[in-house]
Amino acid sequence: MVLDELGTPIVLAPMAGGPSTPELAAAVSEAGGLGFVAAGYLPARELGARIKATRALTARAFGVNLFYPSEPSPTDRFSSYIEELGREFPVGEAKYDSDDWAAKLELLIADPVAVVSSTFGCPSAAEIARLRAVGSEVWVTVTTVAEARQAVAAGADVLVAQGAEAGGHRGTFADDPGEDLVDPLGTLALVQLLRAAVDVPIVAAGGIVSGAAVAGVLAVGAAAAQLGTAFMRCPEAGTSPVIRKAIAGDTPTMLTRAFTGRRARGLRNRFMEDHPDAPVAYPEIHYATGPLRAAARAAGNADEVNLWAGQAHSLAVELPAGELVRTLSADAKNALERALSLRIQTY
Repeated sequence: MVLDELGTPIVLAPMAGGPSTPELAAAVSEAGGLGFVAAGYLPARELGARIKATRALTARAFGVNLFYPSEPSPTDRFSSYIEELGREFPVGEAKYDSDDWAAKLELLIADPVAVVSSTFGCPSAAEIARLRAVGSEVWVTVTTVAEARQAVAAGADVLVAQGAEAGGHRGTFADDPGEDLVDPLGTLALVQLLRAAVDVPIVAAGGIVSGAAVAGVLAVGAAAAQLGTAFMRCPEAGTSPVIRKAIAGDTPTMLTRAFTGRRARGLRNRFMEDHPDAPVAYPEIHYATGPLRAAARAAGNADEVNLWAGQAHSLAVELPAGELVRTLSADAKNALERALSLRIQTY
């Protein structure tokens, strides 16, 4: 398996919408981890160009992450929300698309990469079989034991266990507002539950920014740690200046649907606070709010842009990605050795 061949159990989270770049993915892979190219929001042709650019920078394994398409939302669910926003902000068309799922799948079958992962749902057993037949491993992002069992039944090779602490969109198969009343599982709890429920490797994601946190998820049974926010301040990342600045502060995070119509974690700001009851309608609201978010980024206005980040964002440091991987690896090793030493001393 790809995980067995890595020099360090560190996986780059696929951060669609800006932070993900071929340079960042390649730097993580070159340092011994597993880089990821985020395919979300990209047409298949652009994804192909980014895969080519990544290959030009590294001969090592890397992965590509796809957004599994959701069902279209009925217009009456979100029309009043978009109308309300339009009275104050520039808004675009609240459209639906499949994020070019079928074309991207065909591209990855014709031009395979080491790993293909999915978020927002699980590919069908037939789709997974096609990807595996061309030599790709298939990883599926899950947030519950039920999702994990579904993914394993479909043929997933690895599960990415996304805990509640993670920044950006929740990777749930269905964004059910009824689940808002249920506490989402944290990373450590989810990894333990999955280890007891399924027999495939687990990659832990959510709130992991330090080497000690990498050690922590390895200690409870994860095969590797996936980090996103930790890499957002790296020079290779395409993170916008307004988000780079915000991540370095200590603003708390919260979950919101205000920007995209799908539950996501970001730094608390005025827009999120002003729209606590945004409807479930992804990707329609995502497209509608595109102009207002673009305007806020251009103006450096942190109150009107989605500042996706995990709960431990203030611990992220500004280092080249390769150096960060090596630092995290050394710190994780030291943390595990300290923990083992302390345990021995208690007996």
